[in-house]
Amino acid sequence: MKSAKPDPLPTAGKAAPPPAVTHYLQHLAAERRLSAHTVAAYARDLADLVRLTDGRPLDTLTVNDVRGAILQLRSRALSAASVARMLSSWRGFYGFACRRLGYPRNPCLGLRPPKAAKALPEILTPDACARLLDGRAPDGALELRDRAMFELFYSSGLRLAELVGLDLADVNPASGEAQVTGKGRKTRIVPVGSQALAALAAWLPQRQALVRDDTPALFVSARGSRLSPRSVQRRLDRWAARSGLGQAVHPHLLRHAFATHVLQSSGDLRAVQEMLGHASISTTQVYTHLDWQHLARVYDQAHPRARKKG
Repeated sequence: MKSAKPDPLPTAGKAAPPPAVTHYLQHLAAERRLSAHTVAAYARDLADLVRLTDGRPLDTLTVNDVRGAILQLRSRALSAASVARMLSSWRGFYGFACRRLGYPRNPCLGLRPPKAAKALPEILTPDACARLLDGRAPDGALELRDRAMFELFYSSGLRLAELVGLDLADVNPASGEAQVTGKGRKTRIVPVGSQALAALAAWLPQRQALVRDDTPALFVSARGSRLSPRSVQRRLDRWAARSGLGQAVHPHLLRHAFATHVLQSSGDLRAVQEMLGHASISTTQVYTHLDWQHLARVYDQAHPRARKKG
């Protein structure tokens, strides 16, 4: 049986929006300088609110009216993410209307959007990481730099901004550690593995030949300036394609791989949290779900009672 598609919202032609909505859309376009596409999306969301409340004046709607509109959306099997977006649009309109148009209340206050299921991040297997990093010998200074960057991503679980922000003085080869500046300008010490240290040792003489104006950056471009995040992404795209991995790879995927593989081996969630620089352990707990997926696959493949009959 085919899954049912969400029922479309009823339409009654392209009626002109209420004057308050027109004022709000003009505010979005002229004052907030949002794109025409974004303004059109707000217009659709507000038109849906008018339809869902039977065209009643927007300044008379109550919390119960908006809650009822949300229930109607959910009854049409609209996704939680879509409902949350609509509620955000409605809340923004009412905030503007209360500040600028004399509306007496914001009926969206206190309403929470339905919770959407958390999407698990993609992961690379250890074999895929080995193929990516060991599959080809670096050719020239820039590829030696690239390999050092990608080894460091996987070795230490860095964010892209953290990697490009590293200075030469932040890495201590003797202790096998690096000082990283993460979100909120918070610093942490992360381990640097032997493979990453070896790749850095191969890169540093090349860096010395490229660097200009005494920049402290650990990773520099062919012109000698600090490497940009976009440049790192492009280089990783090229490296992954040449490795024959057959899978798109982005910097955060290597961070996910680091966290998942360390957790699978150690089971120490708190240590992984500290190495990743997560403020809350709940952020790190997503990797326990990834670990469970790995165990479930092993079970399905290995347990005699779990094997599918041929």
